[in-house]
Formats: sequence, structure tokens, C-alpha cells
Amino acid sequence: MACLLFATNMSDAQLIIDVVDNGGQWTHREWRMLRYLGVDTKILSNKTPVSDFRKIDGLILSGGAARVGLTGQLGNCDKYLKLDIPILGICAGHQFMADFYGGSSREAPKPEFGEAKITLVNGGGKLFESTPSNQMVWESHNDEVNVLPENFIVTAFSHSCKIQAMENELGNRFGVQFHPEVDHSEFGQEIFSNFVKICNLAKK
Repeated sequence: MACLLFATNMSDAQLIIDVVDNGGQWTHREWRMLRYLGVDTKILSNKTPVSDFRKIDGLILSGGAARVGLTGQLGNCDKYLKLDIPILGICAGHQFMADFYGGSSREAPKPEFGEAKITLVNGGGKLFESTPSNQMVWESHNDEVNVLPENFIVTAFSHSCKIQAMENELGNRFGVQFHPEVDHSEFGQEIFSNFVKICNLAKK
């Protein structure tokens, strides 16, 4: 119950964080995690016009189908990244975010599937606050970010993937290659809780 009340106790109005469906297999898990944390959330098609958005406090760009992160096309996600709210990109959403801000993605020399160990860099930034420097996460990707965008820092890496997570210097854009919404990611709930906290602090 403490977790369920987390988001609503931090401010008078309930937070609104929607999830953009990019065709990934676990989009509903992201929605469900936000619901569990007391957030008002909906799943939106990635073709939804920005003009149809309600007033949201944050946004998650979900994972997608195989290779979608390399196509440079992810519905209207380029328009969503222009919004002045915190945004978290997961898997393909992470790759698209990197490309949008001037980095690049490629076919991974060593694709990752299943459990993997990641290591945080300098504590992992805001998204990994109060989580251990080494943790197990769930991977499902053939592609990866290989060039970090300008004004971003690496916040986590693994043996096979050097940019497992990133954060921009403004502290309002975050990307993770793994899937924190999946039960096998040890501290996935804490990562989502931290994103909720970030959105709450940025709320206008």
C-alpha cells in the first residue's frame, strides 16, 4: 500500500504519465507498473497527434518490434521529444531518443536476451537513485546505442553493451536499453518510482 500511495502523497493532484506504444511486447507492463505506483496513465498509439494529448507530467516511449530502433521512424516520437516534460525511452525508445539527439544506434555485435548484469556509472544518476551499483536486468535487443548524444552521460553499462542507460545534463531525458518493467529486472520498480519522482518534481 505504501508504494500505491507514493505518487499521490507527493502532491495534491495525481500525476499523469502516459505510455507510448511502439509495438513492444511489454507495453502493458509499463502501464501496469505506473498504475501500481498510483499514477494516472493511459497507453497511446505512437501515431497520436500531440494536439490530442491531455496535460501530462511525463511520458514513456516503450520498446518496439525488432529493428525498429534503427529505422529512424517511430510514429510521432520525434514530436513527443520536443515536449517540455520528463521522458523515459525503453529499448527501441532509448535507441530512437539517442538518434534524435544526435547519437546513433547500430546492430549489436553481441545481442542480449534474458538476464544480464549492469553496472552503474557514478551512482547511475536520478533514474537509479538508491539502487545498487551492480544489478540484474532483463534484456531483449538485437540493436544498441553506440554513439552517445551530445549533452548526455552514460549512467549504466554491461559487458556486452556500453550504453545500457543514459541521462541528459538537464535531467529530463532518460534512456535504458533493458526492460525495467519485467519482473526479472531486480530493481525495476525502484527505477519506475524514481521516474515518477522526477516527473513530480518537474511538475508545473
